[in-house]
Amino acid sequence: MKMIVTSMAGLLLFSAAASAQEVRAGSFPQQTGQEIFKGVCQGCHMPDAMGATGAGTYPALANNPHLQVAGYPVGVILHGQKAMPWFSDSFSDEQVANVVNYVRTHFGNHYTDMVTAADVKKQR
Repeated sequence: MKMIVTSMAGLLLFSAAASAQEVRAGSFPQQTGQEIFKGVCQGCHMPDAMGATGAGTYPALANNPHLQVAGYPVGVILHGQKAMPWFSDSFSDEQVANVVNYVRTHFGNHYTDMVTAADVKKQR
């Protein structure tokens, strides 16, 4: 099916709709926690996980005591919170577990109790 877009605004709307559809389809190819963080999370939380303030406020994940309870970041990723969108339709249980484990063991965080895909599935 061919679609003709007659304006730049139309092109932007079409692109945004196509991107949103891809996200809902669970098309993120990254699998490891590091790949997911670099490809998805660092855009808002910054490469050093120190967070940012600009068009919104993106909390630091570095040295974050909220990450101590492993279920907390799982819930935030699956269901969203404030300005953060939910990713329950975008990531598999294993992808969520991988990125949670990565963030909880990097950036000055030393929480070593690992999250499993089964733990994530329970929170869906």
